[in-house]
Amino acid sequence: MADRKQQPKPTVLLTAINFVRNAQKRYPKVDKKLQASAESLAARGFLRPYKPWQPPTNINETINKICSQYGLKSDSEFESLEVKFNVLKTCFEETGHGVPNSLLHTIENVDDLQEFYETPVEVLTPFDALKKMDLPKNLHIQQDYVRFHPDKDTLFNGQSAFPKSSTIVSGLKTRKKYEGYTAKTSWT
Repeated sequence: MADRKQQPKPTVLLTAINFVRNAQKRYPKVDKKLQASAESLAARGFLRPYKPWQPPTNINETINKICSQYGLKSDSEFESLEVKFNVLKTCFEETGHGVPNSLLHTIENVDDLQEFYETPVEVLTPFDALKKMDLPKNLHIQQDYVRFHPDKDTLFNGQSAFPKSSTIVSGLKTRKKYEGYTAKTSWT
C-alpha cells in the first residue's frame, strides 16, 4: 500500500499545538485537558480572525533590542506585569504584530516572545489552500459554484431535474449574489 502524503498543518494550528506542548511541560497535571484541546483544534481547524504575519529576517535582533531597553536578556523572565506589558506594547509598535489575548499567558520569558514572533501566521482556510495547491490532473476545485434558476437559465429550457424542489438562499452574504427560487407545488 502506497504511503499517503499528509497535508501540511496550517501554521496557526502549529503555533497553538506548540504552545499547548510547552504548557504541558510546565503544568503536567492538566496534560489530558490540553491534549484534548490540541486534538480538537487539529480536527476542526483554528480559524480565528488573525492577521497574516510573515516574520522579517531580523526579527530576533528587533526583539533583543526591545528587551535590552527594559534590561532583559534572552533567557530572563519578565520581572512584573508592567514590564511585560511595556515590552509587548513596544513589540507591537515596532512590528505591527501583536500577541492575541488567548496567548498572553504562554509568554513568560524572552525566549517565548521570540518564538511567538518567529512563527508565521497564515489565515487561509483549508478550502483556500486547496485553490492554491498544485492538484493532480484528474482533480478540479470549483471555486465559484453555479446555482440553477429555472426562470433565468436557458440550459435545458429551464427544466429542472428536481421540479418540486426549491432552491432557497439563506445566507446573508450569498443572498446578494444568488437569487433563490420557490418551486410551484401541485397543492397551491
